[in-house]
Amino acid sequence: MKIELYIAQLLYRYQCVTVPGFGAFLTEIQSAQLNESSNSFFPPKKIISFNAYLKNNDGLLANHIAQAEKTSYEYAVSAIQFEIFNWKKALQENGLFSVKNVGDFCLNADKNLIFTPYDQTNYLSSSFGLTPFVSPLVKREQFEKQIEGIEEKETITLVPEARTTSSYLKYAAIFVLGLGITGSICYPIYQNQIRTETVIVETSVQKQVQNKIQEATFFIESPLPAVTLSVKEGKLPYHIMAGAFRKEENAQKIFEDLTHMGFKARRIAPNKHGLFPVLYGSYASYAEAEKAKVEIQKTHNPEAWILIESL
Repeated sequence: MKIELYIAQLLYRYQCVTVPGFGAFLTEIQSAQLNESSNSFFPPKKIISFNAYLKNNDGLLANHIAQAEKTSYEYAVSAIQFEIFNWKKALQENGLFSVKNVGDFCLNADKNLIFTPYDQTNYLSSSFGLTPFVSPLVKREQFEKQIEGIEEKETITLVPEARTTSSYLKYAAIFVLGLGITGSICYPIYQNQIRTETVIVETSVQKQVQNKIQEATFFIESPLPAVTLSVKEGKLPYHIMAGAFRKEENAQKIFEDLTHMGFKARRIAPNKHGLFPVLYGSYASYAEAEKAKVEIQKTHNPEAWILIESL
């Protein structure tokens, strides 16, 4: 099972996605960016980082895999352990590996894990459909020469025509003066009222935004159960196959022989092909099963292989 797809799905919905036993992918929202040198605009997006110290299982990834694959939670935990084993093995052998659509991992000279995120995928759902674009440079026309030409023209002098003043002009002047006095008094009051209403609206909007952020960040509609990384007691999902026999008496004979040789042998129910499987033993982790398989292949059965199934 490849878990990269499920990690990418969760990065759209959560700020932290923990891979038990390996580390956690963290997201941080970056606002829209403008590159003035290239006239490029970039939409808001989530910046992905990695923290190798957050390894405890919070149940988020395992529950998501169990629901998507319609399987048990214990099997999902086992699948995650198996995938992490392959990741670490790739790091030891090649010094690097990639998590599809998330980023690349490599080891530096001090054997520390270095993470480089991918930039092609934007995990901010509110920016869906937005892509970077380049705007053509705005050319501004120069009017300096036109202004100089206007100034060089001959100045026209306006001579007011003498007119007889009427009495109604006095009343108009008094009316205009009254309007000016009223405006000078009422306008500051109106401005103060506008500023007060604006502050009230902005405060209300900011409070709603903060409530939405807190709800999206810290609350999950269906709380996940508190779990630990260890598989539930009694569940041993990793098995080493000794063989599958068409006749039940042959399977019983091999089972008894393995038991006398000191193996914790088991017989399980017939499979869909009507064969009777016999196991060398069952183990809680893939690492234990792999170690036992290598020893069995060297000393007893080169054809032994590992079966992953919750029995």
